[in-house]
Amino acid sequence: MHNFDIKKKSIEIAGKTLTMETGRMAKQANGSVFITYGETSVLVTATASKEAREGTDFFPLTVDFIEKMYASGKIPGGFFKREARPTTQATLNARLIDRPIRPLFPKGFRNAVHVVVTVLSYDGENDPGMLGILGASAALSISDIPFHGPCASVKVGVVNDEIVINPTVQQFEESVLDLDVAGTKSAVVMIEAGAEEVSEKMIMNSIYTGHEVIKELVAFQEEFVKDSGKEKMEIVLDVTPEEIVTKVEKDFGKAIDKAAHIHGKLERYEAIDAIKKEMMGKNAEELGEGFAEQERNFKNAFDEVFAKSVRNAILHDNHRADGRGMDDIRPITCELDILPRVHGSALFTRGETQSLGTVTLGNSRDEQIIDGLAEEYKKPYYLHYNFPPFSVGEAGFMRGPGRREYGHGALAERALLPMIPSKDDFPYTLRVVSEILESNGSSSMATVCSGTLALMAAGVPLKKPVAGIANGLIMDGEDFVVLTDIQGLEDHLGDMDFKVTGTKDGITAMQMDIKIEGITKEIMGIALEKAQTARFYILDKIIETIPEPRTELAETAPRIESLKIDPDKIGAVIGSGGKMIKQIIETTGADVNIDDDGTVSVSSANKDSIEKALSIITDIVSDPEMNKIYVGEVTRIEVYGAFVKFMSETKEGLVHVSQLHNDRVANVGDMLKLGDKVNVKFIGFDRGKVKLTMKGVDGNPEHKPGTGPKLAPAPKSNYGRNDNRRDNRRDNNRRDNRR
Repeated sequence: MHNFDIKKKSIEIAGKTLTMETGRMAKQANGSVFITYGETSVLVTATASKEAREGTDFFPLTVDFIEKMYASGKIPGGFFKREARPTTQATLNARLIDRPIRPLFPKGFRNAVHVVVTVLSYDGENDPGMLGILGASAALSISDIPFHGPCASVKVGVVNDEIVINPTVQQFEESVLDLDVAGTKSAVVMIEAGAEEVSEKMIMNSIYTGHEVIKELVAFQEEFVKDSGKEKMEIVLDVTPEEIVTKVEKDFGKAIDKAAHIHGKLERYEAIDAIKKEMMGKNAEELGEGFAEQERNFKNAFDEVFAKSVRNAILHDNHRADGRGMDDIRPITCELDILPRVHGSALFTRGETQSLGTVTLGNSRDEQIIDGLAEEYKKPYYLHYNFPPFSVGEAGFMRGPGRREYGHGALAERALLPMIPSKDDFPYTLRVVSEILESNGSSSMATVCSGTLALMAAGVPLKKPVAGIANGLIMDGEDFVVLTDIQGLEDHLGDMDFKVTGTKDGITAMQMDIKIEGITKEIMGIALEKAQTARFYILDKIIETIPEPRTELAETAPRIESLKIDPDKIGAVIGSGGKMIKQIIETTGADVNIDDDGTVSVSSANKDSIEKALSIITDIVSDPEMNKIYVGEVTRIEVYGAFVKFMSETKEGLVHVSQLHNDRVANVGDMLKLGDKVNVKFIGFDRGKVKLTMKGVDGNPEHKPGTGPKLAPAPKSNYGRNDNRRDNRRDNNRRDNRR
């Protein structure tokens, strides 16, 4: 039996117990923790290479979020019945964990670090992503890996104007805010939020209410580290020698300053590349064979001098690289109907960032099926974001979507979601696609704008237009500048990427990432205020282009109409083996979909097809009206009468021979033959069977005695009774009488 050295601690958070332990599982990792909150459990491991990756000029951090289907009592689909590639939600959770921990590693740290979050149990109530951030921080903090933590995360909701920490699933259904906030004990480091037009004030209050709980979780981790932490490993940081930085700045600083302020992106980088090439050549000549050992340092030094030039110009001279003021928004152009065959299209250009937005309308069969740890569900609205290499002037491979595509697409989708009409108001499945054709910063926010324009152009009754803006930060000690509408260079060299989307009435989504160890409440407030001003400006540009959603759909778009039927009658519409619904589709050319609640959606590009299908379905689920006359077709003739299909051939009834004509009809064939069109009146039911009459109904064939074929009488039947038994009963009765 193993003698595990288990260290365990617990804390109450939002009325539930959170337990963290180490020493029992995954002990060969540099650090590992097992966390349980409610009945959701995650195992988080942190592992690092012993040495830095040679030649690497970035921090090689990898975060994997692994969903085990058994965690929620599910068996994976597919032929092999095992977990395959990560779900979209797992990819988004991996990004969510990466973002707050990345800025907390030492600058110049080049050892590969791998954080793995494995969901082992999921109760459907408590978010494993939130536990993943906490677990990653704890595993790194107790390990020997250098880490400037701890940090933690909580979810925040707003229900009935009350801020709720870690809401339940039911509370989230009522909440107008879905906020993930992460931070250290001193500052907020990451924000991810979706909202239903929440005010800036409520957003701020929610963030910092959440931060108070984060402080408790950080203190909890610090106590845990005291009991379980390892001594940190000795590392060599990748730092450029100061003397080389000084030399590059002295020789080429002025040229770099001049090139850094060329307004055009491509022109600027061409000039910078030319100066870098000159610098490398000059120093290679001066150092001779010794240059090879210092080549990488000279490249890094040049990049540092360039970054310093851009940042100092903003911080001290109020001068941005493209010549704008601190709060100026790049020129905006909005164009509609770019593509003739799609259901809605728009081109949104802001500076050198351009998004082509398209909208495709579909029916319920086009809904996206989401199958993960939670219960399977369908999405009638979804947004896809594509970022090809040519958008940044690069040649590269066109592979499937990566973390950028999933992350930016999810943010834009979330931004528009509160304004998407309900299925009751607009019974279409909506697919929005953003093709990034040019990128120089803030392509996800351009996606929100092109998506809004394309939806309105497609005739989707969007509740309100939505716009987005990305703001940035340059900070040096106590000095800082918040920038409006950052371009790619300012994102790359700056300290914050702060994205905000919303309507004129409030925020719908938000995302903040930083490269420093936290930002103050003051900076947060300024960033939100500037984002609101910019958002209103962009919304005015959108409204100038298209004031309201169009009232008509594109000619190429399908038409969808729906009706509600009794769920008990769904089977009748589908028919045995799907025979009836197949017949409706083949007969009308329309597509028919039925939901479990009895909602029937009929779609087609042809209005007549829709009307015909709806008429048939209505007839199937409706009972005939007493004494109403219907047009029908004779389908069967018997001695005792004729069977007639009516109500779009969905109902069949008997016209008894006595109901064929006012005169006595001796032979049904004297009046009717198969395929005859007749007018019949519904006169009731007989043991559930439909009774019809032709008596006194105009427009029917005349009775012509002796003209029709004689029909053979139906064979007599005893309906299963035995003649001998009947004779025996008679004999028994006689005997009884004799007695």
